[in-house]
Amino acid sequence: MMTSTQYSSAYQELHRLFTRLSRFDHLSAISGWDMQTMMPPGGNKARSEALAELSVLRHQILTDRNTGELLDRAQQETLEEIDRANLREMRRQYDNAVLVPDSLVEAKSLAGARCEHAWRTQRPANDWRGFSVNLREVVKLSREEAQIRANALGCSRYDALLNLYEPGMRSSDLDRIFGDLKTWLPDLLQKVVAKQQQEPCLIPQGPFDVDSQRKLGLSVMAMLGFNFDGGRVDVSAHPFCGGVPEDVRITTRYNEKEFLTALLGIIHETGHARYEQNLPREWLDQPVALARSTAIHESQSLFFEMQLARSADFLKIIRPLIVNQFGEQPALAEGNFIRLNQRVKPGLIRVDADEVSYPAHVILRYEIERALIEGEIEVEDIPALWNEKMLSYLGLDTTDNYRNGCMQDIHWTDGAFGYFPTYTVGAMYAAQLFHSASNALPNLNQAIAAGDLSGLFQWLQQNIWRHGSRYSTETLITNATGETLNPRYFRQHLENRYL
Repeated sequence: MMTSTQYSSAYQELHRLFTRLSRFDHLSAISGWDMQTMMPPGGNKARSEALAELSVLRHQILTDRNTGELLDRAQQETLEEIDRANLREMRRQYDNAVLVPDSLVEAKSLAGARCEHAWRTQRPANDWRGFSVNLREVVKLSREEAQIRANALGCSRYDALLNLYEPGMRSSDLDRIFGDLKTWLPDLLQKVVAKQQQEPCLIPQGPFDVDSQRKLGLSVMAMLGFNFDGGRVDVSAHPFCGGVPEDVRITTRYNEKEFLTALLGIIHETGHARYEQNLPREWLDQPVALARSTAIHESQSLFFEMQLARSADFLKIIRPLIVNQFGEQPALAEGNFIRLNQRVKPGLIRVDADEVSYPAHVILRYEIERALIEGEIEVEDIPALWNEKMLSYLGLDTTDNYRNGCMQDIHWTDGAFGYFPTYTVGAMYAAQLFHSASNALPNLNQAIAAGDLSGLFQWLQQNIWRHGSRYSTETLITNATGETLNPRYFRQHLENRYL
């Protein structure tokens, strides 16, 4: 462990303790990845119980009275700035954990595993009734946890869960940000769709075999700097980035009728992976080396997928890789290929959405999950409310189409309420970061067009990746861009690219 601090006893003990906890997290992460990718269905019950046991053990060690006493003692010790930041993050983990009893940790882990496992077959079968039985238990336990946290923090139940993903952010902040978004986004969406109707766009003709798609994904991951000595790509029902910084596991899903969904999924998850792979290596077993927040994590994936990968310059350099795998065809001609990837067309599926309509998917989920956690609606109200908001925000009907409606995401299955808003907050951070990177690197567009992404990645490494959780989100973004979150860069980006 590299640090210039000469540890005194309390902090040294905490350092050893959190190293041990990080090793539990390592085992849990890889086991969870296997559960969603390789594990045969019959292993679900045993794996769920094993992971729940590990969660309880970790929770017991973290919340032991001795941990609290060590934190109090370490607070009085003389520490260097980086160690003080690490101690702050230790305290945040402890404070979040100590509120929740072991029994609730175990119950949530088991209910989430049961719900997610059943969802894999219930979603394709459009089985809302079966899914809702498991979801009700997840919601019940999530409300229980939210109430405990809300009582301690003096805030609403939803804000108490939001704080786990985006420390310091409140639903009042989201209402302000999303409220402003709703004043201009519908008009922008309408204008872009009308403009693009005048621009014909050919659709690539398949089939596109899975092996070729996989090879394409690997070549693009290599271009984006993914370290294959410390990670891999596999297939899952829902794309995700998991594992640990030393062994990052990303997934996508393939469809032989079209290849862009899998490719853009891989680019998105590679953004997450590059962040994980570049967290401060000398601190990896400590809380200060963890990603700053969920919105910052999402800013990295959306920086890769939206800011970079849908830019004309980047599309030009990956087009030859695509032609190499699938052959030339009119739809893959340069101009059409760029139009295809910048096409704005409201659709039912969030992960396939273009970046103009994407925020509507997020706002819809945020409004539903907040009402659900606050007890204003129940699980059985979700489908009708979902359909109402889809019609209002995107003009699309999801009546009785649960698989492409309220059952499409994995987040609610394990009680990740408070996660969804971070996607759009992350998109705003991504736009702000790309704007600052462009100012710092005047020839950035030319470098991207030449296939040289090194300067861009070096800028991200310098300003975001290497800091982990050393700074608060506000300080991290201010240091990188000169100001706190400013949504105007997101609007400016969309208008510049699409109008």
